[in-house]
Amino acid sequence: MALACSTAALAQTPSQDAAAAASTAWLTGLSAPINLNGTLAKVHESGKVAIGYRDSSIPFSYLDARGKPIGYSIELCKSLVQAFQFAVHKPLEITWVPVTSATRFEAITSGKADLECGSTTSNRERQKTVAFSPTFFVAGTKLLVRKGSPVRDYTQLKGKKVAVTAGTTNEKTLNDLSQRFKLNLQIMSMRDHAESFAQVTSGAADAFATDDVLLYGLIAQTPNGRSQYAVVGDFLSYDPYGVMFRKDDPQLAKLATQAFQALAGDGEIERQYKRWFQRRLPSGQTLNLPMSPQLEVILESLAATQKE
Repeated sequence: MALACSTAALAQTPSQDAAAAASTAWLTGLSAPINLNGTLAKVHESGKVAIGYRDSSIPFSYLDARGKPIGYSIELCKSLVQAFQFAVHKPLEITWVPVTSATRFEAITSGKADLECGSTTSNRERQKTVAFSPTFFVAGTKLLVRKGSPVRDYTQLKGKKVAVTAGTTNEKTLNDLSQRFKLNLQIMSMRDHAESFAQVTSGAADAFATDDVLLYGLIAQTPNGRSQYAVVGDFLSYDPYGVMFRKDDPQLAKLATQAFQALAGDGEIERQYKRWFQRRLPSGQTLNLPMSPQLEVILESLAATQKE
């Protein structure tokens, strides 16, 4: 079921004018196409942008206590919608489309969603069927276990049950490791991250393997989580996140790249990072996760390109 709302940047009250001008200053770095095609033509005609969101990818894309999509990725996608509006010269309404790890790709390719705003890794295999914005986060696969567990890395999982979320790069990583090192892992593929996490909390699985930042987010959202669970082991993969959209849409690809370059140059991506990773979340918890050196370099490169 899709939810609809209007974008906040479109109808400002007089008291919001100064703040609105500051928050949209980065739009001056964009160029609007003369003739619309692809996704931009679609949203111009409908007056709507369909955004695929996740319900438990904390703090990227998840639901607050009122059932409203929030998070780091969600805020960046709202900025992309502002770029859409700039390009099509009209206000646009956001329609929220729930997706899972397993359904997110079909949602984009079928046209159900125009953007997927969650915690999706951009890699060569996926780029054969969909397209991605520039990288806005860098993560890697790690393991979540109950405190007191003897498991400290993947080599100690031999013959054990490991939960993964279906359709993720983490699922593939664990299958590959199991075959390569003859670990005989009992891999449990679940619908979403919340279900995967529940396998560990209930004792059904010995570990949950996914991106480290998502594991820290789940722990932060769990009462007394830090005293009950631990993230262990070395990184098992490298996972750069991007906003996903339809492939073979050069007009949208150019707009998304320009938008991320402008947002990096304006400092908005860094501001949103601090908001969601270093300050108190709506739940009251704090991740206290400094920006990685890899992401710092990526944002500096985007900002430098925007200034050229």
